[in-house]
Amino acid sequence: MLDFIKRWFWYDWMMFVIRTILFVSLLFTLEHFSKQLTIPFWLGALWGITAFSIPWLCLQKHYTYYLISEMVISGGLCLYAVSLFPEAYVAFLGPTFMIASNSAQKSYRWSAPMTIFVIPALLSEPSNLMTLILQFGLIYAVGFAFQLLVVNHRQSEMIRDQYAVLEQYSSQVERLTLAEERNRLSKDLHDTMGHSFTSIMMGLETLRSEVNTPEGERKLESLLKLTRGSLDEVRQYVHQVGAAQDSRTLVESLQALTAEFQALTKVTVRLRTLGEEVQVSQQVKMTLHRCLQESLTNAVRYGQAGEIAVSLHFEEKQLRLEVQDNGLGTEELQAGFDLTAMKERASDLQGQVHIHSKPGKGTVVTCTLPRQVEQQEEAIRLLLVNDQLSIRESLQVILEREKDFEVVGLAEDGEQVLEQCERLRPHVVLMDLNMPRMDGVEAAKLVKQKHPGVRVLILTTFQETEKAVEALRSGADGYLLKSSEPQELSETIRLVHRGGVMMIAQDVTNQLIQNYGGGALQEQPAEPDKPLPPPSGLTPREMEILQCLSKGLRYKSIAAKLYLSEGTVRNYASTIYTKLGVRNREEAVQKVFGNQI
Repeated sequence: MLDFIKRWFWYDWMMFVIRTILFVSLLFTLEHFSKQLTIPFWLGALWGITAFSIPWLCLQKHYTYYLISEMVISGGLCLYAVSLFPEAYVAFLGPTFMIASNSAQKSYRWSAPMTIFVIPALLSEPSNLMTLILQFGLIYAVGFAFQLLVVNHRQSEMIRDQYAVLEQYSSQVERLTLAEERNRLSKDLHDTMGHSFTSIMMGLETLRSEVNTPEGERKLESLLKLTRGSLDEVRQYVHQVGAAQDSRTLVESLQALTAEFQALTKVTVRLRTLGEEVQVSQQVKMTLHRCLQESLTNAVRYGQAGEIAVSLHFEEKQLRLEVQDNGLGTEELQAGFDLTAMKERASDLQGQVHIHSKPGKGTVVTCTLPRQVEQQEEAIRLLLVNDQLSIRESLQVILEREKDFEVVGLAEDGEQVLEQCERLRPHVVLMDLNMPRMDGVEAAKLVKQKHPGVRVLILTTFQETEKAVEALRSGADGYLLKSSEPQELSETIRLVHRGGVMMIAQDVTNQLIQNYGGGALQEQPAEPDKPLPPPSGLTPREMEILQCLSKGLRYKSIAAKLYLSEGTVRNYASTIYTKLGVRNREEAVQKVFGNQI
């Protein structure tokens, strides 16, 4: 009942005041003529209280209940009063005005004849019937005109509310779209330009041993300096793009949203947080922001809510956002675009959105997202081994950009590798072959003997395929070229760390087969059920991503499945399309798999 009163406008209070005045005047009249009543005064007063309260309570449920109760209870009381005092018919003029004001839709077809013709016929003598019909008809017409005024006012208020909601929604969509675009742009720059520059630096570093003249050394050093400077500029730009995004915490972002919404729509929004706030990713913050925005908008636009309670729960394993309104509610929820978008955003983060609504009870929207902090695995500890300082530093720059990598040490020869493996306990050793004092082959053999759990990945130049066979026979877990793309290097490290069997770069494999006729590695067990590379020249990782694309998975889903970033998946997809000479995933799938999928 209180919720109904809180939503009253000036005309609702006006009708309540008129009703109260009529009730008080009726009590005074009954008390003044109490000696002439044929019933006890208390019974008449009780009848008056019933005529005042019951129709008014019925009006809060449905206007049809009100009309019937008003005619029966108030009309019966007036009919009794007229039987004692013929002038008492004027007491029904007030209910007539309210009946006309509260009629709606097709109820006019029967409320008007009953009020204008039937009730006057019961209240008056035939000689005065036309006079009463005119009086009651005039009052009913005034009530009807007042109802038109009320309807027009309500529609104007609704239009203003809808305009305010749409204005707020439009500004938020524009702001969030800009933030998403900035985020996408910074990721694309990071995953493309940054990787391209580091690949150039690594390739230039491999040429040092082939430059024998001072002039060549000078040109090479100049190129490296220019490349490093360009990479620094790209990093600064990426940092500026990211800094332009919303730097507020999750709670501050939601507080700003609710304050702006409340100011524009005049709807009361209360926000509270439960639990200790934790830092969340930009994607999580944007998902909860959009979920709250959609829920607030729907509560006002469709539910006509006057109050909205928002609670953000920081729980042990999840984040939970609840939005509860006191709106109209509904029995059957229709999955519109906004609801579908909310569920898709939450699903991309392995979360869920639930909506519970009942007529007259409002709506509750609950969005739950898993705590990503709980899902993070232990960082892969890396030991980088190379006799050239510039290459060690370049590798460190490349690998430390990956969130799941931690470079714990740098070594320049095999002897330092053994000492640092004992002290630092790395997970993966990334090692060159040609090094002073102890080369990579001997170092790999000793590392695997003393630390069987440490994975050894050889990273060297293309000309050393002979040593590749020897290193793999000595226990190395993989072999990659220094010219490999950073994303391929990162994924190989992850696969080797997880126990992948003998990872060898495709180009090295082709060279080994050409030089040794396929028998060089016969002592190693073959990987079971490993698909042959397609004629298109795609790498195994690219084939894996193309398989996912063929199943209709989106970039975000593929990234979560393969432990990659979304930008890395996009880069792989672009490389696949370029190699195959196609424009989209449908053409790529058709060209590689034909009718197999």
